[in-house]
Amino acid sequence: MGNDNYSNLKLLKEGNTSAFESLYNQYSGKLYHFVMKITNGNTWLTEELVQRTFIKIWESRAHINLEKSFLSYMCTIAKNMLLNDLEHQTVEFIYQEYAMQNELAAEYTTDKEMNLKFLEEMVDKLSNQLPPARKRIFLLSKRKDYSVKEIAKELNLAETTVQTQLTKALIFMKNQLLKYYYLALLLI
Repeated sequence: MGNDNYSNLKLLKEGNTSAFESLYNQYSGKLYHFVMKITNGNTWLTEELVQRTFIKIWESRAHINLEKSFLSYMCTIAKNMLLNDLEHQTVEFIYQEYAMQNELAAEYTTDKEMNLKFLEEMVDKLSNQLPPARKRIFLLSKRKDYSVKEIAKELNLAETTVQTQLTKALIFMKNQLLKYYYLALLLI
């Protein structure tokens, strides 16, 4: 890392807005290109994730490790945000659809029970469409609640490989659920 970056990162940790602006100007384009790849070219989502990543960097600036790659740090934050968003949106979408279709059943079961039952059914159906290795990673993460590190160790894979496969699996799940949703709307 160049001296200029080190100085800017050190100043950023101290709350210097000029250093933050300088780092934003230097790295936002690189982060944008990275996020475009992992969002399959979704420009709106990419722009939002880049902005949210820099907000997160500002909020957690005191924890920046000056010895590690700032670009890798930013990319990790963006990727984790995307995974969290996809997971949250998928759960929310599935639950809303299931609740609308099963209003009577909802009176007799708790929201959590209904949510878990439907999620398990959908995960089973959709996970069968994933490539075998990706399916195994996805199920270890979602069914057994393994961390990326635990999955990497169990399957003897790099953590980045596991993270990439999880991202692809979640994007697939979300896209499939949206297809079902739009198909249902067309049929109504």
